[in-house]
Amino acid sequence: MIRGIGIDLCDIERMRKMLERGTFAKRVFSAEEIEYAGKGGLAAAHFAAAFAAREALAKAGGWGLASIGLDACIVRRTESGPVFVFSEAFKRRLEERGVNNVFLSITHEAGVAAAVVVLEGD
Repeated sequence: MIRGIGIDLCDIERMRKMLERGTFAKRVFSAEEIEYAGKGGLAAAHFAAAFAAREALAKAGGWGLASIGLDACIVRRTESGPVFVFSEAFKRRLEERGVNNVFLSITHEAGVAAAVVVLEGD
């Protein structure tokens, strides 16, 4: 049963400008996400996709990003696609909502990063 669906877009140029502030990446993203995004010339696109993923997750659950916090999850890139890695506290929140699967899809093209999240439960 679907418990929630969320989608978000993030402007890559806007993310690039936020990253120029110096401390933004360290405040918002994990060391793993920073390392991944630092590879190649697409850092702003990778950060924008990870940020959009957090926003889509917040929308899927109806929580709002401020409610879940920026440290509730990280986006890990795997061979089979991106996945969330959740904090223990956020795992409990998902369990309380009856969510046992979280699906994530991200993309970036033409200056925009997008993410879709589907929450599934019994």
